[in-house]
Amino acid sequence: MRKTLIALSLLSVINGCAVIQTSGLSETDPEVTTQMKNVKKEFDTIPGPAVGKPVSVAVYSFQDKTGQRRPQANVASLSTAVTQGAETFLIKALSDVSGGKWFEVVERVGIDNLTKERLIIRQMREAYEGNNAKPLMPMQFAGMIIEGGIVGYDTSTTSGGAGMRVFGIGKQTQWSTDTVTISLRAVSVNTGKVLISVTVQKTILSTGDSVTALKFFDQATKAFEAEAGLTINEPGTYAVKAATEMAVVEMIKEGQRKGVWDFKTETPVVLSAPVVEKKAPVISSEIKKEVEEKKDVVVQPQAVTETKTETLPSPPTEVKVEEKKVEIQKEDVKPNESKMAQVTARPLFGERKLREGSYLYATENEAGTKKWWFPKGSIVSVRQPGTEGWWRVMITDGSERGGWIRSSQLE
Repeated sequence: MRKTLIALSLLSVINGCAVIQTSGLSETDPEVTTQMKNVKKEFDTIPGPAVGKPVSVAVYSFQDKTGQRRPQANVASLSTAVTQGAETFLIKALSDVSGGKWFEVVERVGIDNLTKERLIIRQMREAYEGNNAKPLMPMQFAGMIIEGGIVGYDTSTTSGGAGMRVFGIGKQTQWSTDTVTISLRAVSVNTGKVLISVTVQKTILSTGDSVTALKFFDQATKAFEAEAGLTINEPGTYAVKAATEMAVVEMIKEGQRKGVWDFKTETPVVLSAPVVEKKAPVISSEIKKEVEEKKDVVVQPQAVTETKTETLPSPPTEVKVEEKKVEIQKEDVKPNESKMAQVTARPLFGERKLREGSYLYATENEAGTKKWWFPKGSIVSVRQPGTEGWWRVMITDGSERGGWIRSSQLE
């Protein structure tokens, strides 16, 4: 029973160790690729070029220049430590950075195959179509060449570990890091000048966990020993791919700092103020009536002779003059004027006579519009007191004509 419990405890410790290590390096949340997540985010969201058109570039080669071989214990291996087809990662990174807004890659790695295929097409067209054969479109040239390679692969740059045993049972962890270095440069086809040059390093992490158990029984005459372990190495190919994407992003930033190109700036959207439609003022039927009455105004001549009899003057002779179109402003006609005309003839402040022939104004201002002219002795009824000695009056001849006049003009 005792041996069974010991075996179960060892099995649980080993399984727990493996689960912890596997979960720590899973694809959903890997510790070794936390930095790469930030790089991937910047790789996708970096602003596009200011010119708006991708830069035409060519990639001839992107080789392994490390000379490193894959390390194996006690075995002479000719396998290289890094991939020999890194140009595919570079072409993919140049085509996808910022959603394909920065670079337009032309084929140069397989230029021999491309030219041979074009030669075959040209010969076949000439054979079947003769001199009227349709020529191929000219090949697109590149204004910039992207060169470089994997220039370094250093193994075990740092290493370490830790372990502990209690009563012969314990766990041990070891780790080591490798470093891959990538160099990238942009060369102008027009001048041959190296415009941009960057170098990027990526760390490759390897971890190993192990569990050991050692126990003696029957007065140290019998021993029980068990050992289990798990090692996880970050893929070197993935490290080369991530370092290549980092190098492309750094090349774009370096080009912006040196003035080779510039980032596109987003133009802020300015929202214009809403246009408020001005509606024409609504003129009531009463105001319209006043306007129509003013067109048929009857003006009394100023040269009418005054009657000197003691009796009330007879109604003055009305002389119609030539009708004139008068522009009436909105403030000259007030709605309460028409209402004033509809009030009963009973005076509110008594009846008065005009001291002399004078005009009735539309407003309490002598500079306002002159509405009516009446001779001396005309009887008016005062309907409303105004300001600064002005009164609103109404003529008592039944014509419902009224306006404003100074109190000094009334007896």
